[in-house]
Amino acid sequence: MRIVFMGTPDFAVPTLRALHKAGHEIITVYSQTPRPAGRGKKLLAGPVHTCAAAMGLEVRTPDSLKSPTEQEAFADLNADVAVVAAYGLILPKAVLSAPRLGCINVHGSLLPRWRGAAPVQRAILAGDEETGVTIMQMAQGLDTGAMLMKRATPTDSKTAGELTEELAQTGAEMMAEYIANPADFPPQAQDDALACYAHKIEKAEARIDFGQSAEQVERQIRAFNPFPGAFFEVRGERIRVHSAVVLEGHDEPFTVIDNHLTIACGSGAIRPVTVQRAGRPIMGCAEFLRGFALPAGTRLT
Repeated sequence: MRIVFMGTPDFAVPTLRALHKAGHEIITVYSQTPRPAGRGKKLLAGPVHTCAAAMGLEVRTPDSLKSPTEQEAFADLNADVAVVAAYGLILPKAVLSAPRLGCINVHGSLLPRWRGAAPVQRAILAGDEETGVTIMQMAQGLDTGAMLMKRATPTDSKTAGELTEELAQTGAEMMAEYIANPADFPPQAQDDALACYAHKIEKAEARIDFGQSAEQVERQIRAFNPFPGAFFEVRGERIRVHSAVVLEGHDEPFTVIDNHLTIACGSGAIRPVTVQRAGRPIMGCAEFLRGFALPAGTRLT
């Protein structure tokens, strides 16, 4: 099958590799424009761009697909299908309808739950017991198109990074299965009444609110691992928490209640397991406390 692939981050790479390995013709790859990164602000290509270039595939990085010129160039590819995985740009109607089979998306949730930009993080924050992948026919609405395949997986105690990596592999397998036999997967309309939206993660959300329950704080820590990283501040320094456990506790929220950095929450308590000071490596809590004492009674912000 003649495929245009459209994706940008690590999440999309397994799908690109799976389709390439299956022997489909990847006509070209669309990815977001390289962005400045690092101290030198050198332009850095995204993971899909890098992977496609290593495969010898053509890569296109338009800033937008809204212009008639870009839409005509896309239509001229004469693709059977466009496979989309976390591309990051809006696809106009002319692009959606250009390939023979339209544009098919790998979405990291069980639609119609968690339409939008951050489905993995929102599922963890909400305490969902399971999430998954939906292969869907793209439409003009935000993740509103017909569903073609769905596959669930438990969230368990996974971080957003771990869950995203798992869903990326699942999505790759599902997309390869779909592309091999599209007729085997009839479209099913979403129930809009069941829809909820996974709004983009704002960095301010990563500040830990110990006024919440300990269970919610632990979800917050997992949802923002690895990015943007849940944190609290004490003595003018920001401390990132990479993992933690929930314990019983009865004290004023935001208060350290023992010498193991157990912190009282709105209900229960949380004990960080791995933490990180600015400019330092991730370390166990005991090692951290040897160099940065936070005795019982310390108030956090």
